[in-house]
Amino acid sequence: MASTKKGNRPSYIRAAKHETAIPLYEYFCNELSIALGKEVGTGEFGADMKVELLNNGPVTICMDTKNKE
Repeated sequence: MASTKKGNRPSYIRAAKHETAIPLYEYFCNELSIALGKEVGTGEFGADMKVELLNNGPVTICMDTKNKE
């Protein structure tokens, strides 16, 4: 998914091609599984994901996006 930077979204213009990225992704997931001592759930690399969010509680988090510390 290539895009130019807009707001706080990252740009994927210089992202690795699938031939490079997929083995790196699989290596990372495997190393993380070893470090944690349990299986790490994964999905399909590069898939179009549908995400649903349910807020449950009276909590508001204010983020200062100008302060990048």
